Amino acid sequence: MDCTIPMWNYQYLTRIDFRTIPVILLLMLISLLIISSYTMPGNLETLDESFFTPVVSSQLERFLLGWSIYLFFAGFDYNKLREWTWILYGTMLLALLGLFFTDSIQHVHRWYRIPFINATFQPSEYAKLIVVIALSWFLERRSHQANTWGTALYGLLIVGIPFLLILKQPDLGTALVLYPVTLVMFYFGNIQPIVIRLMTWGGALMLTIVALLFLEIIPHETARPYATLVLKDYQFNRLDPATHHQKASATAIALGGITGMGWRNSDYTRGGWLPYPYTDSVFPSFGEEFGLIGLVFLIGLFYALIYLSFQATAVAKDPFGRLLSAGITVYLAIHILINIGMMSGFLPITGVPLILISYGGSSILSTMAALGILQSIYSRRFMF
Repeated sequence: MDCTIPMWNYQYLTRIDFRTIPVILLLMLISLLIISSYTMPGNLETLDESFFTPVVSSQLERFLLGWSIYLFFAGFDYNKLREWTWILYGTMLLALLGLFFTDSIQHVHRWYRIPFINATFQPSEYAKLIVVIALSWFLERRSHQANTWGTALYGLLIVGIPFLLILKQPDLGTALVLYPVTLVMFYFGNIQPIVIRLMTWGGALMLTIVALLFLEIIPHETARPYATLVLKDYQFNRLDPATHHQKASATAIALGGITGMGWRNSDYTRGGWLPYPYTDSVFPSFGEEFGLIGLVFLIGLFYALIYLSFQATAVAKDPFGRLLSAGITVYLAIHILINIGMMSGFLPITGVPLILISYGGSSILSTMAALGILQSIYSRRFMF
């Protein structure tokens, strides 16, 4: 009698946490509303005919593809990811290295051009998820040696190689997402406490310096001679709280007031003053139209998504599932915190997308894959 557990089983789709479905759908609807608002033609005649602008249609196609990926991973046995870990990790490194042998796009090496379909592919978005999978596999295997310096060193190496490759693109924002993810996974993996303390103090020190610069307690130009010893000039310039993008983001949110100016009624953002209104700056552009009430509602949806994601960690039946779900949840939460923080004037603008809201295929597909894996863990909570 063959007792082999199938790699994919549709029956597990009936055991997922269905509370997440309306949250994801509402976030996607908000994304389409914002994109439609800021890509509609100037000589609009009828709202119905113009809602599905070309950019909206493209985003909708990505959402539909994302749902198919979500359902695949929700029914997929996450334990099988152990067998694919190093294949995925090696493919990721090759994809990141290959970027430096292609033509740059917007003066950086972050995307591959996909011929015939006029699309791009950003390996770093998938790299973050693959690093979480690889680190989960490694920490589970080393659970009996978790407290050794060798485990900490190899764990840092697993994260450090893609971190440096992404940083070299350059993509500082995406690279920095890996830092808190690694810290939390090291904590769940019982890594050497000194390493966790050093990483915590290092992260706290960086945040303190950024806060002092953004609060203008330390003048921006005063810090330049010291900061440029480790940062390039353009990277340090992002730490200036007086950049046009920082001011424009704060202005758009302020103009929205309590109730907002109404959908498609914004003057400031639609006038072109706010850069990237439906990609990086989607949070302030939404705030101008829907106001504080809309932003609180949006943040509430994100809170619900992260809270429900942590349920997979709470019910995971094995160390691999616990590490994987914790890493994925933090990976999602950090994207939200960084994007909202940088658009609210608390963090430098580094191009981190707002998950499920910002326009972009790689971010959507990697996020839906991550959410699907979480449901794979959650739906197998009764397995022993």
